[in-house]
Amino acid sequence: MATAAPLARLLDAGRDTLTVAGRDLLLFARTPEMLVFAVLQPALIVIMFRYVFGGAVTVPGASYADYLLPGIFAQTVLFGAVGTGVGLADDLSRGVVDRLRALPIARAAVLGGRAVADLVRTAVVVLVMGVLIIAVGFRPVPSVPDLLLTVTVLLAYAFSLSWVFALVGLYASSPEGAESIGFPVLIPLSFASSAFVPVATMPGWLAAFAGHQPVTAAVDATRAIMLGEPAGDAVRTSLLWSLALLALFAPLAVLRFRRLP
Repeated sequence: MATAAPLARLLDAGRDTLTVAGRDLLLFARTPEMLVFAVLQPALIVIMFRYVFGGAVTVPGASYADYLLPGIFAQTVLFGAVGTGVGLADDLSRGVVDRLRALPIARAAVLGGRAVADLVRTAVVVLVMGVLIIAVGFRPVPSVPDLLLTVTVLLAYAFSLSWVFALVGLYASSPEGAESIGFPVLIPLSFASSAFVPVATMPGWLAAFAGHQPVTAAVDATRAIMLGEPAGDAVRTSLLWSLALLALFAPLAVLRFRRLP
């Protein structure tokens, strides 16, 4: 009986989390422009880099399209993760979080539900992006298990980033504030990575940063799997980054949530 109560609380918290996630997904479904803009931005980046810079940029051992397009997945997930912080800041400013906290549900469900809903949203965007990059000429070579591994790497990366920006959203005073705080984080992480050019072409000080940050880890893992290259080390590095970000930022976000006035 001693273990039954904690197990029951855990199951209740899981149900509450799914309920809150369902609320967030329903809002997402009722505002299709959110999906349109979530896909439109990376789609424009794909088209510009594929057709504007594709003929001018060369990378060793592969066409620029094959090099670039897997990296767009990781960048898309990074930009999408900001939505977690913006959504939480919006819920805070409109009093939605206060109403949820007043309900007889697990406190963790508010943050967990948002993270789960954004994970589902990211999966939809990744699926749409997969169709798009095939349309512009990318031909992935891995097997079905390798494709599933790619999705696992990307979703683990997305889930960990959601907690990073959840913390941002909990400290921001408004949705605009959360977006403004997130932007200076997005630019260096996204462009100072291996997503667009090899790290070896960067100046030494920048290459040191670009070679040891989570976006590069996710890009390298995704690219290696999709191009049929040895990917074991890259996948492990990416998953370790995701685990480290989750272990650091999830407790910080929960602590901040508990201290909200």
